[in-house]
Amino acid sequence: MKNPVERLTERLIHGDSQKAALVFSEKNRFYFTQFPASDGALLVTAEEAYLLMDFRYEEAAHYKAKYCTVVGFDSLLGKLGELIQKHGIKQIYLETEQLSVAQARRFEASFQKVGAEVVLDDTLDSAIRDQRMIKSPEEVKKIEASQEITDAAFTHILPFIKEGVTERELALEIEFFMRKQGAEGIAFPPIVAAGKNGSQCHAVPSDNQVHSGDFITMDTGALLDGYNSDMTRTVALGKVSEEQKAVYDTVLKAHLAVIDQVKPGMPCCDVDKIARDIIEKDYPGTFGHGLGHGVGFEIHEWPRFSKTDPTPCAEGMVITDEPGIYIPAKHGVRIEDMLLITADGCRSLTKSPKELICL
Repeated sequence: MKNPVERLTERLIHGDSQKAALVFSEKNRFYFTQFPASDGALLVTAEEAYLLMDFRYEEAAHYKAKYCTVVGFDSLLGKLGELIQKHGIKQIYLETEQLSVAQARRFEASFQKVGAEVVLDDTLDSAIRDQRMIKSPEEVKKIEASQEITDAAFTHILPFIKEGVTERELALEIEFFMRKQGAEGIAFPPIVAAGKNGSQCHAVPSDNQVHSGDFITMDTGALLDGYNSDMTRTVALGKVSEEQKAVYDTVLKAHLAVIDQVKPGMPCCDVDKIARDIIEKDYPGTFGHGLGHGVGFEIHEWPRFSKTDPTPCAEGMVITDEPGIYIPAKHGVRIEDMLLITADGCRSLTKSPKELICL
């Protein structure tokens, strides 16, 4: 598969030397060039891609940036104007979702002076979104490597789950372990919710202690080489009630049904319905969030397994499968894997066991 800049050029510019794309947002610049910086721009033309960096980042970018030519600048608009004139560019697509109105007006006025028109619709945003939804084999390997750390963290944390340990202590141990294993950071602040707090699907770890008979839900992910992982497991300390077991088994049934039935071409909203129908049958109103979301360069990407997303599943997408049941002031259960959509179904990138573990 071609590199990210080549893919964008092929999709949007089609060899037209008078067209260009200006990638302005920090996250997308990082995605296309593998170089993180808080400021700058990426100008993609039919002939060349230029990463424009100021003095703070220029030298490092020369060493580390990929798929582009690094150009220093004192004035961003001035340097862009020079490159636009050099290539005879007449039309430039902008990322409208990431630009303020004031920024868009500045670009528009500046580029008009050198004979170029800006395109302020969603053309570039849509092209980037569609490209990032389909992961390259290299991207999948990076996500898998990140998930290996997350799987290892789950195995590591189980012996720490004992009577009296707090949610906060478990969250800190998970993060510390991930960083020791080489993670650049955490994909998001870990969610650790025990007992009654488990009904809060995005509970913040607190000094709430774990007690015998509690469910403990842990939603964690690592950041490695720019790519994220995302996994949730719910375990129990000691014995659980028949009611708790029934809730867990229902969530697991919904989770596995998605893995069994998802396939390319299926609308994402229909995938959500697979799990939702199972849960709603016996636990109506307890599954209030979408089934899943894309994961990759950002922890929440496109598409979404939700009631409102008609995007067809396609080979190369990485999307979470995370059904849950949340019963207020009692308990909650969520089970989450990352699924890679394949030519004939899906493959889970998550290796941790799904069956209920009672510690």
